[in-house]
Amino acid sequence: MGIYIVVFIIGLIFGSFLNVLIYRIPHGISLTNPVRSECPHCKHTIKWYENIPVVSYLILKGKCSNCAEHISIIYPIVEIITAVVTVILYNHHWFDVDLMLTIALFYTLIVLSFIDFKYKAVPDFLLIIVVLLTLIVGDWKNTLIFMGGFVLLELILTFYIQSIKAKITKNKNLENQHALGDGDIPIAGVIGGLLGVKLGVSAIFLAAILAIIPAIYSSVKKQEIETPFIPFLSLGLFIVLITKFNLFTLFI
Repeated sequence: MGIYIVVFIIGLIFGSFLNVLIYRIPHGISLTNPVRSECPHCKHTIKWYENIPVVSYLILKGKCSNCAEHISIIYPIVEIITAVVTVILYNHHWFDVDLMLTIALFYTLIVLSFIDFKYKAVPDFLLIIVVLLTLIVGDWKNTLIFMGGFVLLELILTFYIQSIKAKITKNKNLENQHALGDGDIPIAGVIGGLLGVKLGVSAIFLAAILAIIPAIYSSVKKQEIETPFIPFLSLGLFIVLITKFNLFTLFI
């Protein structure tokens, strides 16, 4: 039990670092300058005891100690998710190089997911990192097959949206709309490389089901909400990797 507590704490610490990446990378801020984190509102340098994962957020009641501006709930959420993912992966792997690379891969997916969630776009170099890590720990053939499959799916769905749906609905905005984001294709490759064909398809199916939830919310609220798919692909991957959920067994 003690080792899991230690791993959880280590995960929280890494989660705090992932928050730095999630905030700084989209804003083009150096990861080394400033060395210490700052309040995004008043630029107050955050002291070490104000930067303890989750604990400091609760003590400060989600506010900056200097300007009292609200601190996003995303920070403790990222830290807790990272800690939980770290413990679960540790529990399912021997402590070896593959475990370290797999953890690094999922840490990168967490960063990509939250950046995609907020900005609806992700840095190419992070996508390259997850694909390279997958080629090391996974099956490179399945990685390429799934990426190619998603490229074909993107072409088919985009043709339907731009050429058929746009004419039927008489919505000119659809004429320039793409079905999938460019970042979805490499993540599909990650899924295929780590899970194989059957489990990979199961993960993508699960991701699509989960992505329907915000679409339904958007429909009910009658609001145009662009749904980022990378968070759902990453979640589907993680769930199937741990549970071994196989969609095809439902039809046997």
